[in-house]
Amino acid sequence: MANFEKLCPPKKGETIRFENGLPLVPDNPIIPFIRGDGTGVDIWPATQKVIDKAVQKAYGSSRKIEWFKIFAGDEACDVYGTYQYLPNDTIEAIKEYGVAIKGPLTTPVGGGIRSLNVALRQIFDLYSCVRPCRYYKGTPSPHKHPEDLDVIVYRENTEDIYVGIEWEANDPIGRSLIEHLNNKVIPSSESIKNRKIPKGSGIGIKPVSKTGSQRHIRKAIQHALKLEGTKRHVTLVHKGNIMKFTEGAFRDWGYELATTEFRDSCITERESWIISNLEKDPELNIENNAKKIDPGYSSLTQEKKDVICNEVQSVINNIYKTHGNEKWKKMVLVDDRIADSIFQQIQTRPQEYSILATLNLNGDYISDAAAAIVGGLGMAPGANIGDNAAIFEATHGTAPKHAGLDKINPGSVILSGVMMLEFLGWEEAANLITKGLSQSISDKKVTYDLARLMDPKQSPLSCSQFAEAVIERF
Repeated sequence: MANFEKLCPPKKGETIRFENGLPLVPDNPIIPFIRGDGTGVDIWPATQKVIDKAVQKAYGSSRKIEWFKIFAGDEACDVYGTYQYLPNDTIEAIKEYGVAIKGPLTTPVGGGIRSLNVALRQIFDLYSCVRPCRYYKGTPSPHKHPEDLDVIVYRENTEDIYVGIEWEANDPIGRSLIEHLNNKVIPSSESIKNRKIPKGSGIGIKPVSKTGSQRHIRKAIQHALKLEGTKRHVTLVHKGNIMKFTEGAFRDWGYELATTEFRDSCITERESWIISNLEKDPELNIENNAKKIDPGYSSLTQEKKDVICNEVQSVINNIYKTHGNEKWKKMVLVDDRIADSIFQQIQTRPQEYSILATLNLNGDYISDAAAAIVGGLGMAPGANIGDNAAIFEATHGTAPKHAGLDKINPGSVILSGVMMLEFLGWEEAANLITKGLSQSISDKKVTYDLARLMDPKQSPLSCSQFAEAVIERF
């Protein structure tokens, strides 16, 4: 049991435990919450009320969340002292109880913690950031058909440039490292020996590991296995055409995982082409199948043609019996796309995608871009999940100028609460909230950020009134 300096845990309730990366949830779990800075003062009470009412309606008195208030951000400094943005009490509480939810937090200016959100992810090794982006009917959107987008971005949280290994241009250690790289390391590397880092450069290191990539992609595939039909689809998003040994490796390790650990339930895009071609024409020979999966086949060298033919033969020999006869159509399809192409395709062909598994930076961009299509960050929930803890969060900022006005849209935190309930296995309560929120928006009962964009403009509800509208529509 954790010892706290200034916190008093609930006297009732039980602790969520994790086993093999999955939560073991009692009927009365203790769940820590961080109210959040700025508009957290408005949106958290609204969210808590919606969650509690949904749990009560779904389960009566048989299930109940015991909320435990903990502190981070500016509110923590008020309680624990100046610059105590992330007190040890908060870390111990999340470690003890496993699942937490939070509103938006201020990123400290100046020295110390670079980002409270990044710090929490790294402390608890919350390696998968999960961001669903779906459209709720009636939500104003700049796109003609935002309803076509229904994706879940799985963003790796702990590696890539967000590790923060970097040096300023005038840092003596950074300058020394550049000198070492230019004079020793780069000249010794055959593929890059003619390159040079310009003097006066700031530099950073981008680590991407096989372990980190595969544990993250594993979560994405496991999620896809819970879906049905064409939504059983994981796309590995990368910039491997340029960063071959980091982003390219992420792609390769993803395919390796899919075709080994998940062999019985996954098929790659190219494998599906090969099997589909043979299903349509059982007399199709190896070379003609190879021509169909690679349009440039005829112009290749014989050596490259042999590689593709060997690929076709291998697929037929190894998985045609288990994946053929259209059995592959019920499996998880794993493919890959270049990151910049995905930015275009989630706008032009969004219905073709389901789960996007990405590295850290790409996932940051793509999740915000996808959120913009379906109505903005005010409607974008988020979760950070590891093997021993999970934190659910608002994905927008603190908007301090609106704090205390009972004005802001609580949708992001409410939908993060939906994700939390689903994580707990309390789908009935989660579905009530989704239904209530969707119907409230469809009925044009919304806060100012959505009301002002509707045509015609609507009279806005306050933050607390929106929560009541959602509850009324359970």
